[in-house]
Amino acid sequence: MKKGINTDIAVTYTVTGRKQTFVAVLGVLLGMSVYIFMNSMNNGFDRSANAAFFKSTPHIRLYKDDVLSEPLNKDTTTTTIIINPKIVPSSKKMNDPASIIAQLRADKEVALVLPQVSVSGFYSMGESQISGRIIGLKPEAGDSMFDISSFMVQGQFTDLSKSANGVVIGSGIAAKFNVESGDRISFLSSKGVTESLEIVGIFETSNAAEDKSKAYVNLSKAQQLMRESSSYVSDININLADYKRATLKASEITKIVGYKAEGWEEAYSSYVAGSRMRTIVITFVSLTLLLVSGFGIYNILNMTVSQKINDIAILKAMGFNGADVIRIFVTQAMIVGILGVTGGVLLALVVVNLMKHVYIGGDIGYFPIQFELYEFAKGITIGLFITFLAGYIPARKAAKVDPVTIFRK
Repeated sequence: MKKGINTDIAVTYTVTGRKQTFVAVLGVLLGMSVYIFMNSMNNGFDRSANAAFFKSTPHIRLYKDDVLSEPLNKDTTTTTIIINPKIVPSSKKMNDPASIIAQLRADKEVALVLPQVSVSGFYSMGESQISGRIIGLKPEAGDSMFDISSFMVQGQFTDLSKSANGVVIGSGIAAKFNVESGDRISFLSSKGVTESLEIVGIFETSNAAEDKSKAYVNLSKAQQLMRESSSYVSDININLADYKRATLKASEITKIVGYKAEGWEEAYSSYVAGSRMRTIVITFVSLTLLLVSGFGIYNILNMTVSQKINDIAILKAMGFNGADVIRIFVTQAMIVGILGVTGGVLLALVVVNLMKHVYIGGDIGYFPIQFELYEFAKGITIGLFITFLAGYIPARKAAKVDPVTIFRK
């Protein structure tokens, strides 16, 4: 019976202070909607950035790393002969890559394996010449891993498999030499091999530097440019079912095969640090807004306690205990919180729906945001928890009111 009375009193306080209630609800509403929107946007940015990032970068790159010279005298009790180690010149050729590839493909965590040959050199046409590199791979496998077809502005990337002497070049190279599909271009490799290649397609990414220097050929053609046999592989690209396990998996692969396996987080630590910094800033700002709305509720309830001090004394004199008083003001706070959170969720739904249809352009396309069920649930939980605390603190103050002292005044 008393619980129903407590609720009635809380509703009465909420309704009689309509202006204060409206301000508190509005604060929670805005804080909640901004929190959900900003965190959903951050997740969308991460997905969009990772999708673009992994179109040119594998989760793990396996290669033969440089070896440093070691001291001739390894006895630590005497002076070493080599005190300034240098890189020992050696071939980048991996031994028995077919066995390594078969071993990787048998791993349940590995989704895709792509052997490739990287060739540095010079593109030339007439007297014009620019430096760059050619990537040799199997076109179908390369397209599955990097989705190169999505960057094509001329031709089809899979046409590369139909032309043993074909090449797919970046738009920057095409613009430099004023060439298009069907034309020919020469490439001089670092091994002194010159090839006249037929352009079967042109790609354009958001990375202008790559577009001005990068091209793709068949794996066999790249091996010829390096004067190597058909077993030669310089890199093995690996994609996992879960890209977040790349660092741990790279360490395991290194121990198993003996070659350097480098996860994308290690190779691009600046990119990872930038992404983490953005997440921290967005989380901090959005949580701060929710906390500010909580302080608004706290201030309003604190004022209500001061204004209703006589009412509280009368209630306690009538038999209401401290727990009842706490329940009244916490209920009032939760009413405000539920109204604000509900409005905030609805506003966030509207804003997210509007923004996801805004066309940005470029590789991004539409604004990278989606309905994030997890972010909505997290926002609701945090919002209600902050509301509860904002109501509980002044409620405890009200519960300690001594009715005798109040009546004496």
